[in-house]
This record gives sequence, C-alpha cells and structure tokens, in this order.
Amino acid sequence: MPATATSDAGVTAAGSLAPLLDAFRRYLRERNLPVTAQRERVAEVVFAAGGHLSVDDIVARLRERGAHVGTATVYRTLDLLTESGMIVERDFGEGFKRYERMRGGGVQHHEHLICIRCGKVIEFTNERLERMKALIAEEYGFRHHHHRLEIFGTCPECQRGSP
Repeated sequence: MPATATSDAGVTAAGSLAPLLDAFRRYLRERNLPVTAQRERVAEVVFAAGGHLSVDDIVARLRERGAHVGTATVYRTLDLLTESGMIVERDFGEGFKRYERMRGGGVQHHEHLICIRCGKVIEFTNERLERMKALIAEEYGFRHHHHRLEIFGTCPECQRGSP
C-alpha cells in the first residue's frame, strides 16, 4: 500500500475544539492553576492548527486574531499542554521546537518529511516501513520500543522554484 501523506494545512472546526479546550481547562483546575483567556487562546491556536507550529507561528496567529499574549505566556502554556499530553513537542534540528496536537487520544504514529529550504513538514505513514522496522529489530534480536524517522530534503514546491 502506498504511503499516506498530510501537510500542515489542517483546519479544525470551532465546534470540535470545545472538548479539547474543556479537557485543558479541567487539567488546569485539577492542578489548581488559573484558567486564563491567554492560555485558552494559545491552546485554541495549537488545537486548530493540525500541523507543526513553532512559537513564532503561534505568536503570529495570536496577533492575527487580535489576542495580546506575551511570548513567555506562550512558552509556559505550551509546557502545560505538553505535560497534559494534549500536544507533543517535536525537534527537527532547526534550532527551535515545533508543537503538534494529539489526535483521538494520541498522535497516530507517523514519520516526517522536512524541507530544508522552506521548513515545510509533511507527515506520512507507510505500512511497508512499519513492517520493515519489525523485521530489522527481529534480525538483530532487538526488542523495539519506539522509533522516529525524519527525512530531510527539498519539497516539490521548492524544487520547482530552483533553477
């Protein structure tokens, strides 16, 4: 079966954000932490994105929405969202982290293609790769726990823009 790919252009309907925001509020209250409008705005941006956002991306989207949230608050809120298990932190070796929303109780296992020119991140799954991972571990007598595959290269759009 061919690989399945998705890009970072995902958009989530506002109604489907409500359960995620409720869960975040519950997480904060259970820890006696204040539920603030700023924390909620940061969570909304990350939950709605459907992709891999940097702090700069989040700050820019907050500004586009007219929300006044300081960068320190964004970082602290991302830490809380990560600790809660609602988002996952990714490091693609760019010198900064990106954040991705968990989906359906967890992030479906996927790999990443990362463009070294524009920074675009494409998620993909591949059944053959998953089978091969198990075969390789077995060949070396290794008990597989988890893995991560990131392929760095040039995306089709950047290739077309090259002479």
